[in-house]
Amino acid sequence: MARSLARLALPVVAATFVACAVVQVFLAGLGVFDSPAAFITHREFGYLLGWFTLAMLVLALVGREPRPVVGLAALVLAQFALQSVLVALRSTMPVVAALHPVNGFAIVVVGILIARLSWAVRREPADAAAREAAAASPGAASPIAAAPGAASPVATSETR
Repeated sequence: MARSLARLALPVVAATFVACAVVQVFLAGLGVFDSPAAFITHREFGYLLGWFTLAMLVLALVGREPRPVVGLAALVLAQFALQSVLVALRSTMPVVAALHPVNGFAIVVVGILIARLSWAVRREPADAAAREAAAASPGAASPIAAAPGAASPVATSETR
């Protein structure tokens, strides 16, 4: 039950995260072109977005998403933590701190990947988990051989 709910929630949370990240870019633009006070909103909204990264990682783990999705969820959490580090370096290492917007765009890309990949597996049939468990148990039939229409793994005279 928790696994299926997490699998259904992750693409929604990831897509919401991406939409909020676009708003975050807009807020940064307001800080540059309208009023520097808008950077306060950009900063505070960024802290709120950090919770989305943690939620995506937890949902990916609970939903037992494929390794690439879990890895991307961990990556986006690390990238988000790096954002604050980059801002803190603005007075001592401004060239390194200038990577803040580049990392921000990378965060958006990773968020899109998480949303797309988790969307693709969101309704993976329950029998897929059963096949994984059967493949892991000793003496179980090969999931390849069990698949309907699959070629026999036994070599024939034509393949030798």
